[in-house]
Amino acid sequence: MSSSPLLSDEGMGRVRRKKDFSHMDRVDGRAVNILQGLELHTAVFSPQEQRAIVASVLDLQDRGRRGLLRERTYSEPRKWMRGKGRATIQFGCCYNYATDKDGNPPGIVRDSAVDPLPPLLAAMVLRLVLWRVLPRSRVPDSCIVNIYDVDDCIPPHVDSHDFLRPFCTASFLAECDILFGRSLKVLGPGEFGGAGSTSIKLPAGSVLVLNGNGADVAKHCVPAVPAKRISITFRKMDSSKVPFGFTPHTLLHNLSAAAPPVVRPGMANAPPHPPQNMGAAEEQSQSSGGVPFSLSTDEFPSLGPSPPAVRPAMTSTPLYRQQNTGAADQQSQSAAARAATPKQQQEATPQNKNHAAPVTAGQSPGGVPFGLSTDEFPALGASPASGRWPGRR
Repeated sequence: MSSSPLLSDEGMGRVRRKKDFSHMDRVDGRAVNILQGLELHTAVFSPQEQRAIVASVLDLQDRGRRGLLRERTYSEPRKWMRGKGRATIQFGCCYNYATDKDGNPPGIVRDSAVDPLPPLLAAMVLRLVLWRVLPRSRVPDSCIVNIYDVDDCIPPHVDSHDFLRPFCTASFLAECDILFGRSLKVLGPGEFGGAGSTSIKLPAGSVLVLNGNGADVAKHCVPAVPAKRISITFRKMDSSKVPFGFTPHTLLHNLSAAAPPVVRPGMANAPPHPPQNMGAAEEQSQSSGGVPFSLSTDEFPSLGPSPPAVRPAMTSTPLYRQQNTGAADQQSQSAAARAATPKQQQEATPQNKNHAAPVTAGQSPGGVPFGLSTDEFPALGASPASGRWPGRR
């Protein structure tokens, strides 16, 4: 995949966000919008990026089938009937859907290791956070990849609270419907329904964020799909459920902490607040700087070579300004000062003691060179001086 500028509003500009889903159902005797908290972000990944992601997932599936991934990373059920599950690849943690042969109950198995997030999936997380699809307080540290063949499905369920809300799922290849409802049930192999159920279409390249009632009041499921499909669900583990010895991906180490606003060249007249057309993360990620992210060969060495990073040269400026006077000059000035009358000494003293020496461009008042460069943001690279907030034309 070809590299493209990381700091550009072109990618964010194509994203469309729908947050006004509504479907009323009776909950404890009162009408409740069971879809409250859902957000659909379309075109988060470009067609070119989708192809690269799909190719990577299929390569991971091939490695799983050949036993090249850790034992519980890859799972593929026997397909003895229509609607019998789907292949899964888990990264970051192993989640038990039912009590296993070792007696572990449903939930995250803390003493069972799976492979960590691959670089490509970690880079996808970076985009979801920097584009404010997910808040910085919920940076995913695990994911499950679902690979559907024709007629595969996911039965009705509510995601375990071993994972925090919100979480999200990205869709690739074929568009499909996801079904929501309070009383979803199995009608047949790969067929689900129930009173008060409703469906939402998930286009390829889109991301559905689940939060609020949409995550916890309504169940959701994916009926038998009509064509091959891939979904990647990103979730943050509850801190009390994290596997023993778990280490987050290095690319995501600093995302969870609130970052100070980033000031770039040409942004002196930028608005004091980021654009309002943001997703679930807008209230919790105001300090992220709004940096868009694009998938490039820099993050995925397996997809192509990456040119070495070039560090911008900095002017060698001394910490303190030198007076450029020799010893003879200093002695001469000292002798002249002693010979001067009190009136002459007063006239030689600057009247404004707070007056600072002029500061040249690229220096602070103390003479310290200053500049925003890739030294401070090694994972993001250099930024063009666009002078625009991401998402604004």
